[in-house]
This record gives sequence, C-alpha cells and structure tokens, in this order.
Amino acid sequence: MDAALVRSERAASGVVTLTIDRAARRNAFDDALIAALRAQFESLGRDPDVRALVLTGAGSAFSAGADLDWMRRAASFTAAENLADARQLEAMLAALDTFPRPTIARVNGAAIGGGVGLVAACDIAIASEQAVFAMSEVRLGLLPAVVAPFVRRAIGERACRRLFLTAERLDAAEARRLGLVHEVVADEALDQAVATVLEQLLQGGPEALTAAKALLVDLRHASFDEAADRTARAIAERRASAEGKEGVLAFLEKRQPAWKG
Repeated sequence: MDAALVRSERAASGVVTLTIDRAARRNAFDDALIAALRAQFESLGRDPDVRALVLTGAGSAFSAGADLDWMRRAASFTAAENLADARQLEAMLAALDTFPRPTIARVNGAAIGGGVGLVAACDIAIASEQAVFAMSEVRLGLLPAVVAPFVRRAIGERACRRLFLTAERLDAAEARRLGLVHEVVADEALDQAVATVLEQLLQGGPEALTAAKALLVDLRHASFDEAADRTARAIAERRASAEGKEGVLAFLEKRQPAWKG
C-alpha cells in the first residue's frame, strides 16, 4: 500500500484533512487507493484526538471514478476476485460512513462514480461551483452498485432511478437541489466555507457529536417504538455524562464549556 496516495494534515484543533493525492490520474480509484483510504479512516477513527475529518482531492478533481489501469486488470479477474475487489470498496465507504466524528467532503472538482460515493458517505458536503457529478457506469456496461446504498440514502430512490440509468452529469447547483451536497460556493470561497462549518462543529461537545452520529446509525432500521426507546435512553445517558453536565452548567453560568478551552 502506497501511503503517499493519501496525504494527511492535522491542525492543532484536531481537524484532519485527507487529500487524495493522485492529481495526474484525477484522483481515480484503484485497489491501492481504496486500501489507503480505508486504512486512514479506520486509524483516524480510533484516535480520540481527532475532532473532525475533511476529505478532498489534489489538483482539479475530487475523484474521477475508477482508474483505467485498474479496470483493465479487473477485466481478467475471476468472479471470486471481482467480488473480493468490490467488497474492499464497500468496506472503505462503510469506514467513512461510520467514522465516529464529523466528516466533510470538500468537493473541489469532478466527483464521478466512486467519487460520488465518497461525497454521499460524508456527513456534510460543500462543493465548488466548478464541481460536476455523475454515475456513468452503465455507459461502460457496469453498475453504480457499491455506491448505491450511500447515494440512495442521500438523494432518494426517485433521483437515483434517473441518474443511474441516464448517467448524465450534474452541475453543483443541481447536486445541491437533490441533496447530494449541502452548499455550493465559488472556487475561491471553498476553504472559507469549510472553515465556517468546522468552526460550528467544534463548538459541539466531542462526545456528543460522536453520540449523535451513532444514534442516527442506530435508528436506520428501528421501528417507531424502538426509536422512541433508544432516543430516550440516549438523551438520559448524555444528561448523566460528565460532558453533558459540563455543557449545561456552562450554559447556565454563561461561560464557555471546557471542550472549547
């Protein structure tokens, strides 16, 4: 695994920025990049000092889908090898989707195929107005299969029915209308937009942010009665926690909570 495929930078605030560093290949996926991303997501997810994760791409693209050389190699794979390869991509996206702290997709350019999956698996997505999005697999006789659960959850089945079948490109404004991204800004304003969201995130209790994400995952397949029980237990645990008590006390005393220094 080539660790240089993904560049990691950590700020004093605990924010880690991961940059897919294959600009010459428009940050396209291959098996090595998938393994490098998964390793980073899993390692950083275990690090309690990480407060938030920003994912972006080097150069002019966010991630332009599958690498052509990887696709050529995959053409000669056995059925078992293809299944194992697809499961590696699914595991990488799942590691991002379940990352315990807040995640932001800084979409600096084209997000195609698996790149759309990365955007959909992040909690928050902010795109440059230069960004474009597409799931173009059917034009190659393939399917946007591994990314489908993440994209479907982000934009709904109705939108997926059209986009998976037509493979058309979306501009950033349309991606926002569909709910794939939350905000679209001029290219020169992208860093400031990400910084503004990070500032808001860092005001939250670190444990509370993790618990909020875990609660949403827990509720995905819960019935109404199960959800009611789990949410009651979740808030009771938070109220009894040291962080919850500190946050309420700080509010009442009109001071900053301990996690804001």
